[in-house]
Amino acid sequence: MPWLLSSQVERLSSSPSQRQCERTSFSFYCAVREQLPVWLLEDMRGMEVFSWEDGHPRAFLPSEALLYALVHDHQDYARFLLNKYTESALRPPRCSFCCCRSSGAPHLTLAVRYNRVSILGMMVAALKDGHMQDFLDSRGGCLHAADAGKTAVQLAVELSRPDCLLLLLVHGALPTGLDAALQRLVSCDGADRRLAQRCLDFLLLFLPKPPALCRLRDESHRWQSLLGNEVFSWLCGLAPPPLLLQALRCLARSGPDQITALPDFLRLHSWQ
Repeated sequence: MPWLLSSQVERLSSSPSQRQCERTSFSFYCAVREQLPVWLLEDMRGMEVFSWEDGHPRAFLPSEALLYALVHDHQDYARFLLNKYTESALRPPRCSFCCCRSSGAPHLTLAVRYNRVSILGMMVAALKDGHMQDFLDSRGGCLHAADAGKTAVQLAVELSRPDCLLLLLVHGALPTGLDAALQRLVSCDGADRRLAQRCLDFLLLFLPKPPALCRLRDESHRWQSLLGNEVFSWLCGLAPPPLLLQALRCLARSGPDQITALPDFLRLHSWQ
C-alpha cells in the first residue's frame, strides 16, 4: 500500500502487543507528569505499564522511571527511586533510538539541561564514594544524542546553569570548560550574562591552576574590562591568584550553600 504514510505503515506493521505497550508507556509518562503519588506510580510500573524491547514487553526499569521524574521534576518519586534502587536507578538505560546500551551519565546531563537542582543534589548524595568521580566526569556516548561527548560540567557551562555547576564542582567534578565559559560571557548580555558570569566565577574557585590562554593577551583590553585586572593577570600567568579567590576556595569546598549565601560584595563578580 504505497499510498500510506510512513507513520501509518509503522502502525499497521506493529503487533497488538507493541501498540498496547506504547499506550501504557504513554500513560506512565502522563502519570509522572501529573505528579501522581509515588505508591501509585510504583504500582503502575510493577504491574500495569510496559516498554517494548526486542520484540517483547518488559517492565519499566528504575533508571527509565528516574528519567521521567527528572523531566517533570517529580522530586518525591526521584527520591524514592534513588533511595531504594540507587545504582540501578542511575545506570544508563538502553537508547530508544539506536537500541544500544547508553553510556556516560544521561541522568546527570538531563538534570543539568532541565535545571533540576534538587534532584541533581539527590543523585550526587546517593552515590558511593568509589563511583563518584567516574560518574561525575563521564561523557555522553551515543553520537546522535544532543549532549554526546559532553560532561555535565561542560553542559552546565554551555547552558549557564550556575547552581548545577556549583553542585557538581563541590562534589568533585573536574572544573573543565573555562574556555567555553569565557566565550559564553562575551556572547550574551543582560540576565544571561549574569548567569554566565556566575558560572565563570565558580570554575575559577575550583581551578587548581589557570590554563594557558594565549588569546587573553591577544585581546588584553577587552578581557581586562570583562574580568578585572587581578583575574586577568592571574589567568595570563602574570600574577598570583587574588586574595579573595584564595579565601573563597576553602569556603567553596565546604558546600554550595556557603558560597550562595554570601552577600554581593563578597562574590567574585564584584572584583572588576
